[in-house]
Amino acid sequence: MDLVTFGETMLRLSPPGHERIEQAGELDLRAAGAESNVAVNADRLGAETAWLSKLPDSPLGRKVAAALRAQGTSPEVVWSDDDDLRQGVYFLEQAGEPRGTGVVYDRQDAAVTTATADELATEFVERAGYLHTSGITPALSETLAETTADLLGLAQETGTTATFDVNYRSKLWSPEEARATLESLFPDVDVLFVAERDARNVLAREGDAEAIARGLADEFAFGTVVVTRGDEGALAVRNGDGFEQPTFETETHDPVGTGDAFVGGYLASRVDGGDVEDALAWGAATAALKRTIPGDVALVTRDEVESVLSESGSGIDR
Repeated sequence: MDLVTFGETMLRLSPPGHERIEQAGELDLRAAGAESNVAVNADRLGAETAWLSKLPDSPLGRKVAAALRAQGTSPEVVWSDDDDLRQGVYFLEQAGEPRGTGVVYDRQDAAVTTATADELATEFVERAGYLHTSGITPALSETLAETTADLLGLAQETGTTATFDVNYRSKLWSPEEARATLESLFPDVDVLFVAERDARNVLAREGDAEAIARGLADEFAFGTVVVTRGDEGALAVRNGDGFEQPTFETETHDPVGTGDAFVGGYLASRVDGGDVEDALAWGAATAALKRTIPGDVALVTRDEVESVLSESGSGIDR
């Protein structure tokens, strides 16, 4: 097993085009979750992946598992028959400025919020090359904060490389709450992904992106820190060396999931033997392709990623 991820996946309901929910006569239904997105993205690019979570044993829960399986990853889930635990959903309205994209969450009492390490298939963590999760997961419940810590600790014990995306969501917790919990997890994290805005607003970091990356690496002994900067691309620091990667030109149809596509592309490259510079390029190319695809997942192929890299002069034959 190359990569195992852990977290919540919801069902995403969205009206067609830029319609509002209140005027829509139909809604598009898709599975969507940061960690499962990463697993699917990496699997489609050649990694063997699995997604750990807990779902209700209901039509909606089974829909999530079936969707992820069809897209390319292995859902290794705990099935709950507790009628009080549900499948989380969210509603997404997409629009241009000044309205912008709007999200309404309906995830209270989701089954995943009760998941413990004891009931999860932790043998996948023990034998995987990488474990990935994000800051969304510990924000969902105290139980999940403990479970996230347990899985990261297990990864350290078994030699699995632990990767973590800060992925801050203001509707889940305050910057102060997030910083306290995330910094308690950081000692068991090997590779940190963080958007520059989250590094400033949540982790209270100052300076340019490289100073942020080096400061985090020094303070928490991360092997690698990757700072994403939107249109300005990404920057990574590994073992004292710095690397920069610009974005690739893209025509945006759906930006949701772009960050997960970057992480999935990055990890697929690392699994395949690529160095950090290679991985940044794969992440950026996968993210550019994702923005052309509706839904949260980068349903792309290795050939498409390699084509983007080749056309840009960044081609890496593997």
